[in-house]
Amino acid sequence: MNANRTVLRMKYGRIVAQFAAENHLDNAKALGMFYDSLTWELMSEGVSDFHCLSDNYIVDNLNREYHFGKYLQKK
Repeated sequence: MNANRTVLRMKYGRIVAQFAAENHLDNAKALGMFYDSLTWELMSEGVSDFHCLSDNYIVDNLNREYHFGKYLQKK
């Protein structure tokens, strides 16, 4: 992955803030869920340039994980 680390961190912040707002979560909880997600793994490893996708697409992906994925069992 050739992305600038500072730009990626800014993108992570936008994604977490949007995810938190859409799911009525505090930012700390949303951040923990983000770092525990498959979405984070794909972004951090640069799989298929996942980090190049729009913030909205990535948040939608997180929402699918949150509502239908592994977090469903933790409720």
